[in-house]
Amino acid sequence: MKRHMMHPYTAFRPGARHHEEEQEQPRPEDAFAGDGASQEHDAANLADAADAVQDVVEPSAEAENAPEPQAEKNEAVARCKAEMEELRLRTAAEMENFKKRLTREHQEQMRFAAEKVLGDLLPSLDNLDLALQYGSQHEACKDMLQGVAMTRKLLLDALDKNGLKALGEVGDEFNPEVHEAVGFEPNPDLAPGSVTRVMQRGYKLNDRLLRAAKVMINQ
Repeated sequence: MKRHMMHPYTAFRPGARHHEEEQEQPRPEDAFAGDGASQEHDAANLADAADAVQDVVEPSAEAENAPEPQAEKNEAVARCKAEMEELRLRTAAEMENFKKRLTREHQEQMRFAAEKVLGDLLPSLDNLDLALQYGSQHEACKDMLQGVAMTRKLLLDALDKNGLKALGEVGDEFNPEVHEAVGFEPNPDLAPGSVTRVMQRGYKLNDRLLRAAKVMINQ
């Protein structure tokens, strides 16, 4: 009985067929193995593009730290100086206005500080006027009236130095700002609308009216 002999090269080897199929299938890396120079060129282009995008998105440290142009610096300095000068002038003007206001208020207080005291003296002046008005009708009171008239004059002179002025004289044109009409009285010797008689004298302290004069008006 003969043994069946097999050629050593054709003998069955487990996995041999599978091994040959694997060798016949193309590998992915073989697609890039053909042209190495092209791969390096493409990689270089991609790297350059990435660097360009990075420079646009994130400026380099040198660009951030680069000094500003001299013209912009000079313009900023000039603008700052102009603003400081404007602020200085505005502050100086406000201080000057404040000092003027204080001075004006102080002067007003000094001018009218004695207003209440002088106002309280008006009834005394009215009594002196009445004494002169009715005492002149009696001959026996003539000597006494001289003393009353002198006292009234001295008092008015002292008050005049403090800014008090008497208002209301016969013959004055009627002025509603300083006169108070209490009636009408015809007098052919005076112009129409003028004061014919002073019932109560008025007074003014500097530019402020303390009391209007009560007068009769020619009709």
